[in-house]
Amino acid sequence: MNSTIQHARIHCFDFPRDRIIGDSQISSSHVWIGALELFDSNGMKGLGFFQSLSAPLPDASFISALFSQQCLPKMRNRTPEGLIHQLSRPRGGNIQPLPYHLDQAIDQALWDLAAKRVNQPLYQFFGGTKNKVKAYGSGVCYHMTDQQVFDFYSAATKHNFSGYKVKVGHPDIERDIARLQLVTDAVGTTPLLMVDANEAWSPKEAIRRIRAFENAGFPIYWVEDPILRHDTRGLIEMKAALKDTYINAGEYLNLAGKKALVDNDAADVINIHGDFSGAHKIAWLCAEKGISVSLGNTPMELGAHIASALPETLYTEHSMLNWDDIVAKPFVIENGHIVLPDTPGHGLSLCPTAIKELSPSIAESR
Repeated sequence: MNSTIQHARIHCFDFPRDRIIGDSQISSSHVWIGALELFDSNGMKGLGFFQSLSAPLPDASFISALFSQQCLPKMRNRTPEGLIHQLSRPRGGNIQPLPYHLDQAIDQALWDLAAKRVNQPLYQFFGGTKNKVKAYGSGVCYHMTDQQVFDFYSAATKHNFSGYKVKVGHPDIERDIARLQLVTDAVGTTPLLMVDANEAWSPKEAIRRIRAFENAGFPIYWVEDPILRHDTRGLIEMKAALKDTYINAGEYLNLAGKKALVDNDAADVINIHGDFSGAHKIAWLCAEKGISVSLGNTPMELGAHIASALPETLYTEHSMLNWDDIVAKPFVIENGHIVLPDTPGHGLSLCPTAIKELSPSIAESR
């Protein structure tokens, strides 16, 4: 098949969240998410997603103009297969990240389109064999009230997750402990308990907090992003001090930053996200050293496809976010696992009703 990339369509969605989500550093009450559809010369399309947490996305015409100027000229008349396997070394002014994670949307859409062109589910195209991947429940609950936290995690137990993650990092340690108690009251003591501080602590404070959680009766399976992302020495200190708690890090780091964690044995689990091509690379390095990986939140749980194919994958995060409202058929959760569709590509398509009611702007890039 030699059909090539020709044009794109941009959608920008704007609607309220069904709950306030956030962590020790940020909160969000609105879904500002965009969709990128890439079309080849046969009319087949791939779909990817970009987003903003802190402010509304600009009009789709702005994103489309940006895409037309900086991205499409390098992609037009190229195959998606060639683009996802292309190696390049940006130099000088070319080293500029695209806003709103648009680069991840491009990567997702190219992989989706490439898998569709060979009529394979994306997880199989990645090399995976399992159409179910283990997930943990995550409330992204830092700014929710106590009652909202209890109600959310109680409702989440219907999915039979084997682990649950709680946002911590409050200045008052007793508030963190109270949150752990609320979640344990809701889900029971059998599931694993993870915490995520979103870089709220210093290394010594992180060690003190985890020990305090344990002394209060809450064994912690992993602590995620406890300290500043580039503090490799601090992560190593934590890893040595907390023998029974995994250190999960890397969410905020690029490929080079994640590689530094691997090279320095600075984390027990490397957190990878929605960049499929980058995830492949870092997972290969992790597999070489027997280091586990986890998939953090990815739009519509797309990361579950790559989780199926990667060795050493522990968990994929599922936060039951209502950004799923923009797709026709969200992934199903079955007995604590995300079920991947056995249809070509990643199996997600935009919901026509959502396009009509929740997408105030649409634009074409040609």
